[in-house]
Amino acid sequence: MGKSIRLDKFLVEMDRGSRSQIKEAAKKGRIQVNGQVEKKTERKIDPDTDQVLFDGMPVAYRALEYYMLNKPQGVVSATEDNLHKTVIDLLTGEKRNDLFPVGRLDIDTEGLLLLTNDGDLAHRLLAPKKHVDKQYYAKVSGSLPDNSVEIMAEGMTLSDGTEVKPAILEIGGCTELLRAKTGTSEPQENAGDLEQTIPCTEVLLTIHEGKFHQVKRMFEALDCRVEYLKRLSMGSLQLDETLAPGEYRSLTEEEITRLQQHK
Repeated sequence: MGKSIRLDKFLVEMDRGSRSQIKEAAKKGRIQVNGQVEKKTERKIDPDTDQVLFDGMPVAYRALEYYMLNKPQGVVSATEDNLHKTVIDLLTGEKRNDLFPVGRLDIDTEGLLLLTNDGDLAHRLLAPKKHVDKQYYAKVSGSLPDNSVEIMAEGMTLSDGTEVKPAILEIGGCTELLRAKTGTSEPQENAGDLEQTIPCTEVLLTIHEGKFHQVKRMFEALDCRVEYLKRLSMGSLQLDETLAPGEYRSLTEEEITRLQQHK
């Protein structure tokens, strides 16, 4: 006998609608349990043994969930936070409450973030000994040394003495990035934020670990500054570029299989 769960909670977790939508569907006789129409959505079922039909189609219980999120800036990689919106808050509707982000991206960093309730997979992807590749796109201000590629390929020692493993740096062309610059504090007409144009270099950086603020600290060690940062991939998982910042989707079966094959 498996763990029992309310019928409405089960159908919400299986993406059949919100709790109110499930209740309305039950009133219309669209839900069956073990061959019988069920209108009481608060009843308990065993997802492992009870057969649930929704609009005549069987609903299979998925114990594990996997979502790809394009994390926007201003959102923290946490399940709860008293000051900022979290990545879990971005999940619309009544999603299951056991999801968590795999790893973290800084509040001002965008890009790929995996949300799941699969603790074993999260451990494999985050364990330092697994050396899971993570690729980032960055805009970097300051002058990169001519031998930047070689420096990062050999492994670096950060300014605080932390050693990081060899990384792959690809340097692109130059771009310009607009940043907000606080105006003078002297009372004057039109005082306030001014926009300043900063020349930047576009780079791709692939690292094999995930130390605190690692990408930013690596460029700081080269007397440069990361002005914009976006994660593009983690292991075999590539960011779906059709996802706008803040949007998410379920992983495909192929994506899940490839992630689970990472030992």
